[in-house]
Order: sequence, then C-alpha cells, then structure tokens
Amino acid sequence: MQTIVNVREGQLEGCLSADQKTLIFKGVPYAEPPVGELRWKRPQPKTPWDGVRSAKAFSAKAPQADLTREGFYAKEFYTEETIERNEDCLYLNIWTPAEKTEEKLPVFFWIHGGAFLHGCGAEKEFDGEQFSKNGVIMVSINYRVGALGFMVHPALAAENPEGLTGNYGIFDQIAALNWVYDNIEAFGGDPDKITVAGQSAGCMSVQILISSPLTKGKIKRAVLQSGGGLNGLTRGNTSVESRLPATELLMKALGAETIDDMRKIPAEKIAEVQYTINTGGGLGWVPVTDGYLLPASTDEQALTGEIHDIDYMIGSTGNDIGFEDRMLEKSAVHWAKNQLKLERNPSYLYYFNRKLPGDDAGAFHSCELWYVFHTLDRAWRPWEDCDRALEAVVSAYWANFAKTGDPNGEGLPVWHPYTDETPVQILLAETVSEQEAIKVD
Repeated sequence: MQTIVNVREGQLEGCLSADQKTLIFKGVPYAEPPVGELRWKRPQPKTPWDGVRSAKAFSAKAPQADLTREGFYAKEFYTEETIERNEDCLYLNIWTPAEKTEEKLPVFFWIHGGAFLHGCGAEKEFDGEQFSKNGVIMVSINYRVGALGFMVHPALAAENPEGLTGNYGIFDQIAALNWVYDNIEAFGGDPDKITVAGQSAGCMSVQILISSPLTKGKIKRAVLQSGGGLNGLTRGNTSVESRLPATELLMKALGAETIDDMRKIPAEKIAEVQYTINTGGGLGWVPVTDGYLLPASTDEQALTGEIHDIDYMIGSTGNDIGFEDRMLEKSAVHWAKNQLKLERNPSYLYYFNRKLPGDDAGAFHSCELWYVFHTLDRAWRPWEDCDRALEAVVSAYWANFAKTGDPNGEGLPVWHPYTDETPVQILLAETVSEQEAIKVD
C-alpha cells in the first residue's frame, strides 16, 4: 500500500491508521515558517525539499496559552498538553482512504475555532478517519492566532503595495486552501469539490472566506457552525483603526517602540502578554475589514450578494453563545432567508440540542464536535446509546453534504432545506427530526 505521494514541493510519506483503512499525512507544510522578517507578513510559498519528507507526526501549534488551565474547556478538550507551541506552525493534516478509487473524492477543509487566540488542527476532538470511511478526504489546518495572526500597525501596512495590515491568520487559511486546491489530487481528492467548514472562530473564518474575492472558484460548499449567519457574531466586523489601540497597549507592555523591536521579541512572550491587554471587550485579536481580502463586512457582503454562490449548511447548539435570546439560531434563519432572497440554493439549517451527559453544561458551545468527527470515544463523558446513534447520523450528514450539497442519505432521517414552503431545521438531539425553525422579522 503506497504511503508516499508527490506534491508540488516534493515527496511526502504518511502513515496508516490502526485499522489500515485510512492514510494519514500529518504536519504537511503549506507555507514557509512565519518567523523573523516574515512575522506579520502574508504567508510565503513553501520552498521545495529534496528526498522524502516524513508526514507522520503533527506539527507544533501557534503560540498561545496553556489550554489545560482553561477551566471547563480544559476538562472537555485539553486535559493534557500533547502538542508543542511554536511560531513555525503553518502546517495541515490530511486523512484519505487507503484504497484509492477511480473517482476523485470530495474534500472537507476544517478550520478550528478558539476565539482567534488558540487552538489547532490536531485537537483530540478532530479526526478525519470517519470522513475517510464515508468517502470524503478531510483536511485540518493550523493558522496564526492572537496578536501574531491579527495585530495591525501602520508600519506593517507600509511594507506591502496594497497597504494592508492585519488578517495574517486569514491569509494563512487562504494559503492552505490554495495548497489543497493545487495538491489534493495527489491524495485522491477533487479540487473542484472543496467544502470549507469551521466552528466558532473557525466559522467566522469560513464566513470571511466565502465573502472574499480571493477565494472565488475554490470553494464548492460551506458549513457554518456556531458563529456565522446574518446579525450574529460577525455583524459589523471590525475596522483596522479600531484595533490600533490594542496594538499600542501591547507594544507598550512589551517595551517595544517599532515593528523591528516587535520582531525581535520571542513569540512566546508576545503570546503571553497579549492576554493581559484590554482590547475593548469582545474578542481581542480578530480579522479586520481591510478592503482587499474582505472588501466590506460579512453582513454587507451577504446582503449585496457578494458572497459565493455555493451550497450552505448552518446551525448552532441549544446552549450556544447568546442562547438566552437565541442569537445564533436567529442568525442562521436570517442567512437562509437571505439566500432565498438572492434566488440561490436554499440552505440546510440544524439545531444541535443534545444535553451532553455527565454534567449540567447542556448543549454547550462546541459540544457537537464530538459527533461531527465521530470521536465520542476520546471524551470523558458517560455516553448513552442515543449518543452513539446521534454520532453516526451527524457524521453521515456532514459527509453527505460535502459529497453532494445535500446531507440526506440512505437510512437517515429526512432533512429538508429551509424554504418559504418548508421553513424547517433539523433537530439533532436524543432523537433526530425536523422542526419548524424560529421565526425572525
């Protein structure tokens, strides 16, 4: 069974899963390390290498906090630190069926969340083996987070002809997408069938990607989990000018007067101090509306029809961010209604409301990830039979959507898209069924 593939930069050697059914490539570089003079610059193409490069171990993740100390989510997802932190972090991971087929396979391109401050593509709740078994290649990525990924400064804008500053982490995501588009055929994938998906900050990232002219023609479908839509977390977005005070505070705290000074400070120190900066409420280090990557706010792009005309799945959880007024549930319906207004393919809406067993956190923000990636066995929770059944259904829905733009499949409860005639969403809970979506003005 061939474990070596040829990509544009050279040869990669992956490894087989325990059951020998999936070929996994870990720590695949998609850009040059963003270190030294490349810190706070757009990602540069990876230099080709000689010989066979090993892709059998996950790479380092971007500099960030020790997530084992992060309270509730530490227990849920980060019980131990198994992945080192390093500024050299621009890598991705690929899961593809070991037995190749003549037909090129669709691709599920996953962007992790973490408030644009932390996270990586190799967290224990993420895994591509079930996608592979369902006939879909999965890719997960790392990107720069925190101040290293999203700091703005006039001197940085002066370093490039477009006058851009900020959004380095989003440019990383685009570089990874471009790498996949250019190379995925070597892994059995179809570059014209890429589904971009993400949750929380990853979802907000997806909404930026499908709103950007830089990714036109490279995204076939999108899954927006707990962070996308209209009048939701992304409403208004953020201007470059509004982020400058945070940069000033960070530089002062680090004793730096110039960008040259900042490039000499260890990345770990910047990541440590960034958490102490008062960034004015909300998420601290975030993407900005720069007029280039993102010409206008994501809401404006959606309302004017500048978003990509592709297939969409969108939803949230029962105890999600802003669940008291059902903000994300409403933003999904607003999104679906806007798609209809634009006379585009109707969206598939979901509402995940399984109250996870083991504590009273309910259907908390991020809880659906165990089910999407079929990784219940990696969690501490005392799962019940309904959880195993839900895991099978959810992972199949997501894979089917990546294949065809329609989550339905043999043996699955019927899930209709949201239309004026059928204003519904699928309820993913102890049982799975359609229900009327929340009404919005």
